[in-house]
Amino acid sequence: MPGARPANPVGEGTDEALAGLEPRALWGFFRDLTCIPRASKQEERILAYLKDFAEARRLSWKQDSVGNMVVKRSGSGGGEHAPCVVIQGHIDMVCEKDPACAHDFSADPLRLVKEGDWIKARGTTLGADNGIGVAAALALLDSPPTARLPPLECLFTVDEETGLTGANQIAPDLVTGRTMLNLDTEDWGEIFIGCSGGGDMTLVLEVALVAPPASQPPMAPYALRLGGLLGGHSGLNIHEGRGNAVQLMARVLAAVAAAAGPDGWRLVELTGGEKRNAIARDASALVLVSEDKREAAAAAVASLAEALRTEYGGLESGLTLSMEPQPAAAPVQQVVSPDDVSRMLALLRGLPHGPQKFSHAVPGLVETSVNVASVKPVEGEGQAGPGWRRYAVVTSTRSSLGPALEATRDVIQGLAALAGCVEVRRGKAYPGWAPNLDSPVLRTTQQVYGEVLGRDAKVGAIHAGLECGILGERFAGMDMVSIGPTIKGAHSPDERVQISTVAPFWELTCKILERLADVRA
Repeated sequence: MPGARPANPVGEGTDEALAGLEPRALWGFFRDLTCIPRASKQEERILAYLKDFAEARRLSWKQDSVGNMVVKRSGSGGGEHAPCVVIQGHIDMVCEKDPACAHDFSADPLRLVKEGDWIKARGTTLGADNGIGVAAALALLDSPPTARLPPLECLFTVDEETGLTGANQIAPDLVTGRTMLNLDTEDWGEIFIGCSGGGDMTLVLEVALVAPPASQPPMAPYALRLGGLLGGHSGLNIHEGRGNAVQLMARVLAAVAAAAGPDGWRLVELTGGEKRNAIARDASALVLVSEDKREAAAAAVASLAEALRTEYGGLESGLTLSMEPQPAAAPVQQVVSPDDVSRMLALLRGLPHGPQKFSHAVPGLVETSVNVASVKPVEGEGQAGPGWRRYAVVTSTRSSLGPALEATRDVIQGLAALAGCVEVRRGKAYPGWAPNLDSPVLRTTQQVYGEVLGRDAKVGAIHAGLECGILGERFAGMDMVSIGPTIKGAHSPDERVQISTVAPFWELTCKILERLADVRA
């Protein structure tokens, strides 16, 4: 395939996994993307690749101050005088991996594997969200000059996965087109014409560190580890009742506290979850347990493990929970004060998580939800100085209704106040995307979808934060739909794209553009 190729090596097994897949151009560009590290806020190498791609094909490109980039292609095959169409996707990816995986997202290429009708990565997220959409845009830009296409502005946004900040700060003159195909949907057979808005919050809890009690018998260190959960997208999967490792670890610690009694244990450290937009898959804690309470604590952990397996049934079949002794290289010098442990566990167990309300207008659609994303110690001392530690608890709230979004965040802020949090960072919410059933591009997409699919496509809204809501505000009059192939497990190492949906997705996109090439202003 002509043009720039990434300097990074191809991941082991990737070429074999993609061999023979069609459309060849799309999969070829997706292969390129898997070789380029592109974590959110670290998109420099993928942006350099896009510039090389454009210059190798003598395509004009433009970039705004935050990194968003547009590459332009003239119309062809009779579509030269049609109105410009924007093709949009984001270039960053969620970087999640299995705990045992040694992958370095800042340097290593992804290692792809084919499993039946699916492409996935070994031990990591795949980046099909939104790499398949970006690859499709590149294949369109690389189309032969005889292809029937309207003028294209392929808009590549940055930093979507950490709060849609690239779209939020996009330059108002970056694109001129007012018809847009967003290629960031993950359900083949569906057309999305609306999405939820959202906003994050960080609750900062300060805890006192004290010396462990000089008890007899002495206390010994134990590691509590909870993992193997499905995790997944904090919007698309939030209604499925998947386990949240942060809140489940708080239950584990409460069980240890009840079994060991107030003088039989202490918390040394707690951490869980990773990304704001992913349901927490893993959590761990280091505790001290008195030797005469060890058996009771271990029995409580084992009993809770059984209770969780019953509670989650076959859904969380990979759930693991263990309590293992730790070698004491040096005596533990500081533990969290018991009163502050109580405050922390009350907060973590009491925060809302999951669907808060379903829509009355769209049956089955989650209207408002909360994800308790992570709990982590903050580097450095607490504000009160030595002998204090800060923990940051991150939550992500989504809603298709702005007032409901803020009302839910008010609840979280109130709980933070009751728990004695010293700081609440309430991030600016991003807007949702209101459906427009009279959209001209929707009518075209429905017609073409029926031809490709052999039946009518489902039209609806998604409980996730597409950039369409923001871009619709930034570019007045933008007429939009969102389409894509089937992607499962986004934002987790289980992420995979269904091979058999990629070719029809490509056919759909090309045929929509052929119809739009016939439009005259």
